[in-house]
Amino acid sequence: MNSLRMLLVVSAAIALSVAAPLAAAGEAPSKSGEVRVENVQVKVSEAGPVVLLLVGGKAVPIFVDALVAQGIQGALTQQKPQRPLSHDLMTTIIEGLGARVTQVVITEKNRIFYAELTIVAGNAHKVFDSRSSDAVALAIRFKAPILLDPRLVDAFGVELPKPPGKEV
Repeated sequence: MNSLRMLLVVSAAIALSVAAPLAAAGEAPSKSGEVRVENVQVKVSEAGPVVLLLVGGKAVPIFVDALVAQGIQGALTQQKPQRPLSHDLMTTIIEGLGARVTQVVITEKNRIFYAELTIVAGNAHKVFDSRSSDAVALAIRFKAPILLDPRLVDAFGVELPKPPGKEV
């Protein structure tokens, strides 16, 4: 097991995380074959902050900067910062326009993650190109589903350790 994978497995076991189940309310139809992220966690690792997208016993890591990690962790724990961060501002603007985020689809090309952020305003569905971390931060705030290309899970997913007493 290479050192990055080992680091991720170890960091997945750290108790400094909060997991948030993702809701399905008001989601737009997904493309066929995509898998739904079950939980999101923010971890601190030796390589820096990492967002783990949990799917079926695996974690797909997205390394982020500290400010993005703080914004995602705040959304997971529903804690408001003293001053709004960028994701809080985006949420306020989207809501102020009577719109909502309905889903995020994350893909990968040349080892770089990309996201499509779907926003619905009235009857109009608009899809925006986004950094995956920004899209995840908004999806959590709107309780929108996060979908992954299954090849992402196969290529980048790290098996999570089984909890003690849960051996099958």
